Amino acid sequence: MKTMKKKISALLVTLVALLVLAVPAFAAETGAPADSQNIQTTTVEVEDEESGEDAVTSTKAIASALAIGVAAVAGCIAMAMVSSKAVEGIARQPEAEGKIRTTLMLGLVFIETAIIYALLAVILIIFVL
Repeated sequence: MKTMKKKISALLVTLVALLVLAVPAFAAETGAPADSQNIQTTTVEVEDEESGEDAVTSTKAIASALAIGVAAVAGCIAMAMVSSKAVEGIARQPEAEGKIRTTLMLGLVFIETAIIYALLAVILIIFVL
């Protein structure tokens, strides 16, 4: 069980690192490649308002997707761990089933509340910011 937790945590850390390192690729400006004969390139100082709004919208979409995705995955893993430990506890001590079940439900409610808070934060990112 400990090796499985280590593998899952290593996978999550790797995924987050990959996503963080991929941000510059998403932020790269798309355009025509520079001419091979003309090495000098010029930059335009004026920026379209529409392209700026599109960049903000796409950044909001990426941030929202990452936030709710991480919250959902973490919540699913936490719920699975809590449920498995509760079943193990009930199997070891069947006479404490009622107390374990009550604690299980309370823990699941708290985990689900954290996921709902993440959803509210994502909604605020999309519509308010």
